[in-house]
Amino acid sequence: MRILLVILLIISASMSGCVREGSESANSEDLVVNPDSLISGIFQDVSLIAEKDMAVFVPYLIKDPVSGYVQNSTVVDIQGGSSVSLEVLSPPRNEVLVLLVGEWGRVNWPVRDVDESWESWFWRDGSSGQGQGVERVFGNTSLDSLKSSSETGGQVSVKILSAKREITVGIDDGGQHSGGIVHGRVVYERLFELSDPTDTLDPVDGKAGYYDRWAGQGNPAYEDAALYIIGELESFGLEVIAHRYEYTDIMGAQNPEAYNICAYKWGSEYTNEWLVFGAHFDVAPPANAILLDPHIVGFRTYGTRAGAYDNSAGTSMVMETARVLADFETRRTMVFCLWSGEEGGKRGSDYWTDYHVKEDNPQVTITNYINLDMAGVNWPGGGGAPHGDPDPQIDEDGYPKDSEVWPLRVYIGPGPNHELLDQPEMVGLSNWIGSDGLGLEQQIGTLVGTNYSAETWKTEVWLDMDRPEVIVYEDTTARSDHASFQDNLGTVTIGFGGLVDGYWCYHQTCDTLEEMEQWMDTTGKSYGEENTGVANVVDSLDMITWWALMTFFHCDERPVLNALN
Repeated sequence: MRILLVILLIISASMSGCVREGSESANSEDLVVNPDSLISGIFQDVSLIAEKDMAVFVPYLIKDPVSGYVQNSTVVDIQGGSSVSLEVLSPPRNEVLVLLVGEWGRVNWPVRDVDESWESWFWRDGSSGQGQGVERVFGNTSLDSLKSSSETGGQVSVKILSAKREITVGIDDGGQHSGGIVHGRVVYERLFELSDPTDTLDPVDGKAGYYDRWAGQGNPAYEDAALYIIGELESFGLEVIAHRYEYTDIMGAQNPEAYNICAYKWGSEYTNEWLVFGAHFDVAPPANAILLDPHIVGFRTYGTRAGAYDNSAGTSMVMETARVLADFETRRTMVFCLWSGEEGGKRGSDYWTDYHVKEDNPQVTITNYINLDMAGVNWPGGGGAPHGDPDPQIDEDGYPKDSEVWPLRVYIGPGPNHELLDQPEMVGLSNWIGSDGLGLEQQIGTLVGTNYSAETWKTEVWLDMDRPEVIVYEDTTARSDHASFQDNLGTVTIGFGGLVDGYWCYHQTCDTLEEMEQWMDTTGKSYGEENTGVANVVDSLDMITWWALMTFFHCDERPVLNALN
């Protein structure tokens, strides 16, 4: 059915170009694209060959051929009989691309809404020129850029391209999300490496993976894992700095407190503007000397060894994002941080923002912060109950219990008011990325808590919206390292995560990759597509990593500043 729809869409676009052709204007039939079918998830050379004079609007991420920077969209003029080559990122998770064709030198163009895909824009006849618009900005860089406008310039002709993602492993092993410059399968493999339960002769933790990463400096297992991370980040060509912080107690003794690892690639234009990716690397320490498995004892305690979900998953995504971005030229400085002490009260990120940034580098501005904490246990898998359950069970904190499916969360801040959007630009950017490039138009919902209680508004709005699988919202509370950036620096942050308190193995010794796979297995379930747990975990990791990566590209071009200032 999907293939038939794409074929119909291509035929319809071709007919649209013929019907709307003006006497002097080129249309989509006058544009040849080579290749006409792209590989999703990679930057690739695309030739636009014009048979008549025309302008072409390419609404995707593009690499500037002079600076190497990535920018969002461009318009190019092409003389009849000539061609232009662009290095375009075909979005990783959709199958249809749209190019807009107009008259030579055209300035204003129609554009899709932030919460719809280009495919839906086409089917609702957005090419008629009604709705949102953008304006061409000439001469900013070697490629023209665009800005928002109330003018659309009228109708356009549409060229439809198909795209397909490479598959490098079997479908049950996550093959549908195993290709591209970064992808879910490679993140999964990094997560496996960190949490590998194989018994070894390792004198520190006895495992092939990096277990027992409690707190921060002073813990041999944490120090062992830190050396591994430092070596990996350095192998990507990044400058790595280990930030150690201590505190002085009332007796004047120095005590170990936090040990962060940050990797830097300095920006080519704005060296003192830093865009930071972060995830905490420590795991929840045991509440007593014995780690109890809740599957065996029948109740939850506290503490874990592997911390696969919280937060080896986030650590893996930061490391893989660092590996990919190390090869890109950027306007602003990239910083990739693995924090310690989050489970004890985000001490690592607090120290880094307070001391390393505010005191040691007061000339630095943190433009945006991307937080990756707890991922891989959310839609498209879930805990058991089908969507639309008329009587979902909610715990005392307002969250669905472990028997309920919980969505992927995209949380934005600072957002002190649940009744309105305090950071509309970041909310809009998140929807823009999710609805098209990630193929989430039908699953995504934006939560605003008007007329709901401050304590339970997220759950109530989610239920009233018929439980969208992916939610974008501004969080009035901050339980992870993004709070340090919001509170200490006033930075606009975005974070990604899955189920929190409802996940049975959250902060438990059963927080393993195997448990995540069992939780996410939808074979034989009455909701969603039938996929193995591995495939769904890979899908989730892929979705979040790409969302964070594409957010970075947008924010490097134009940071999202705090609208409350």
